[in-house]
Amino acid sequence: MPELPEVETVMRGLAAVLDGRRIAHAETTRPDMRWPFPDGLARRLTGARVTGLRRRGKYILARLDTAESLLIHLGMSGRLVAVPKAGPRVPWMGPTGRFSDARGHNNPPEAHEHLAMETEDGTRIGFVDPRRFGCVDLMPTADEDRHRLLRGLGPEPLDGAFTPAVLSAALAGKRTPMKAALLDQGVVAGLGNIYVAEALFRAGISPRRLAHSCVGKRAEKLVPAIKAVLEEAIGAGGSSLRDYVRADGELGRFQDRFAVYDREGQPCPLCPGGSCPGVRRIVQSGRSTFYCPRTQR
Repeated sequence: MPELPEVETVMRGLAAVLDGRRIAHAETTRPDMRWPFPDGLARRLTGARVTGLRRRGKYILARLDTAESLLIHLGMSGRLVAVPKAGPRVPWMGPTGRFSDARGHNNPPEAHEHLAMETEDGTRIGFVDPRRFGCVDLMPTADEDRHRLLRGLGPEPLDGAFTPAVLSAALAGKRTPMKAALLDQGVVAGLGNIYVAEALFRAGISPRRLAHSCVGKRAEKLVPAIKAVLEEAIGAGGSSLRDYVRADGELGRFQDRFAVYDREGQPCPLCPGGSCPGVRRIVQSGRSTFYCPRTQR
């Protein structure tokens, strides 16, 4: 599932083609994805102008001049694909039909495209999701942070308000392993398996360590590690492992910089030459965890 850096990268790509533009036409190809589409989704989007975009955790929000906001969650396999009207076809496109707006302009969609929007300048944005674990909703813009999917989210890790003291308060009394605590979206929003592993490695904290023991000085190491990992990953366009590509079809490159994630048996970059026992893989809560047993305590 795309994590914060991937969602931020996609949001920025969308902003480049959507912000300030009117949606000339919208169309759905099925009634639902993970949940049913909002009533009249295509009709409510058509004619609306996008006035801004933001990310909250792993969700993208596009604000409209109709005082509504479009919420998008990519799920496990979802992608948002932007194609300029006169742009060249790119190799990963796999058309299965044609999308026509009221003016008769045609742009071919990818397979498994469930929502399409075309702006007044002809750019076409498609939500492609083979497994349909993603979701779309519409809400009053004034109620964004009260939406059922957003209201329980913890602080944004890149905000200045996310401090060691805030993290310490969230971890106090928690007897779950540290990795599970950071994956809890109510503790901090947007983190997933990849960036929790990388941040814990940089902070020298074992994913097995109980969360309540990571307050104070350990939190002072962990918060800047989280921020640094996320900022570097955003700068690299995120990590492309399976389904994720950016809105322009390009791959993220942060996977080339992994220190521990998906590197079982390989030496970590911190142990002196030849002394690393190798990155270890364990399973926590049904998910793979990667860490260096020598440097992470």
